[in-house]
Amino acid sequence: MNATAQRALDTALRLFNAQGYARVSLQDIAQAMGISRGNLAYHFRDKEALLAALSGQLWDQLLRERARSSQLPSFANLHQEVQLYYRMQRAYAFIFTDPHLLQHPLIRQQFREQTALTLQANKEALAFALRLGNLKPEPFPGCYHHIAFTTWMLTFFWLPQQLIRGEQTGEDGEKYIWSLLLPHFTDKGLAAFRAHFGEDYLAALGPPFEQEIRDLPMF
Repeated sequence: MNATAQRALDTALRLFNAQGYARVSLQDIAQAMGISRGNLAYHFRDKEALLAALSGQLWDQLLRERARSSQLPSFANLHQEVQLYYRMQRAYAFIFTDPHLLQHPLIRQQFREQTALTLQANKEALAFALRLGNLKPEPFPGCYHHIAFTTWMLTFFWLPQQLIRGEQTGEDGEKYIWSLLLPHFTDKGLAAFRAHFGEDYLAALGPPFEQEIRDLPMF
């Protein structure tokens, strides 16, 4: 890809993230680049072509980053996987937060493929922890399958739920994942977790649960 085409992708990504995919035209992108619409169309004939290229760039970056990390299905690798997806969500927010784009045939197919890979990686991480003795036996059939699935949801949809709640804070979705897993750790697993993340991480998972119940009948 030549320099002009890459600059077009970078500019389109910036504008799509700032204004939304539907609100940005080829003319807007060309104007932001300081080139003619015809020059831009030479590289990308329409917005669909830009979307396809940006979507491909997203998953290429994700796969390259994955290849750099350990392939061992450990909790450390789960941490890297979750944080990688959060970085990609922030970088390509216009895709992850637009329900119409998520239904686009190309985007939907790519998300389905990545979902299958992520669910498999989550299950392998849990199976590996069981084999090491870091997790207790499954308390009931399906429990760890549900945790693997919920971990995927907390990974893929963290940014959209923040937008829905109107709370784009420094809140870390990964801590919600560990909150699901910690009750299932063995003493060995808890010690390994503390050794990897430190005591401060456990202390900062969140405030104690305190909720008053009001205006409810007493039984």
